[in-house]
Amino acid sequence: MHQPIIVEVPEVIEEWKWAKASSPGTPVWSQNGMICTGETYKNVVKLTFFKGASLKDPTGIFNSSLEGKAGRAIDTAEGEKVDVSAFKALIRKAVNLNDTSKPDK
Repeated sequence: MHQPIIVEVPEVIEEWKWAKASSPGTPVWSQNGMICTGETYKNVVKLTFFKGASLKDPTGIFNSSLEGKAGRAIDTAEGEKVDVSAFKALIRKAVNLNDTSKPDK
């Protein structure tokens, strides 16, 4: 098994949250705050970005939950190609947004 593209961005860490007896939980990627979650469905894998509506998306990689006030998502079907450079750029923007959203201590 290889590591997800998302953790190739050095600042990002992967955790599992919201575990219960019937489920190991949900993968959450974060850096100075949560960036996105990963969920699997019958036909797609969904990455939901908590602050996606605040991220510029010039390549149009967001393709789901576009009507949300805060979040946006990327749905990817089996065998579908992902624009890796656009995806990494989006992750870096999300990290930067988290970093600039935190008040100075």
